[in-house]
Amino acid sequence: MTAVDISQHPGHLARRLQQAHHLLWTTMVSEETTSPQFAVLNVLAAEPGLDQRGVGERVGLDRSTIAEVISRLTRRGLLDKVRDPQDGRRFLLRLTEDGVRAHRKLAVRTARMNQVFLAPLSAEEQTVFLDLIRRVADAAEGFRHPAEPLLTPP
Repeated sequence: MTAVDISQHPGHLARRLQQAHHLLWTTMVSEETTSPQFAVLNVLAAEPGLDQRGVGERVGLDRSTIAEVISRLTRRGLLDKVRDPQDGRRFLLRLTEDGVRAHRKLAVRTARMNQVFLAPLSAEEQTVFLDLIRRVADAAEGFRHPAEPLLTPP
C-alpha cells in the first residue's frame, strides 16, 4: 500500500490552519472568550436585537452550538435576552455594557492577531486567500448532514 501525500488534502490543511488560529487566538486575543463567542458578540454589536436563529445564521453555527454559545455569554453577563414584544415565544439579544466593552477589547486584539496570522502573504494574496476560503466555507453550508445520503462527486 502506498501512502498518500496529505499535504495536498484540504481537510489536513484546514486542521493545521485551525490549530495555528487557535494558538494565536489563545495567546493574542483571549483564553476566556472563544472565536465563535467573539463572532456572536460582533454580530450583535453590528445588529442588536437579533434573535438566536438570526445570530446563528450570520455566524454559521448550528442550532445547538449557537444555543450553548449564547447561554455562556449570557451567564458571563455579556448578553441580555429580551422577550420580543411582537412574539412572546422569541427572545431578542443585545450586548450588555460589559458585552460592549468586551467586544471593543476583543476587536482590537483580533485585528492584531489577523495581521500576524496573514503575515506570510502579501496584501493581494491575503485578499485572494480570504476569498477562496470564504467560497469553500460558503459551499460547505450545503454539504449533507451525517444522517443524509452521501454526496456524489460532480
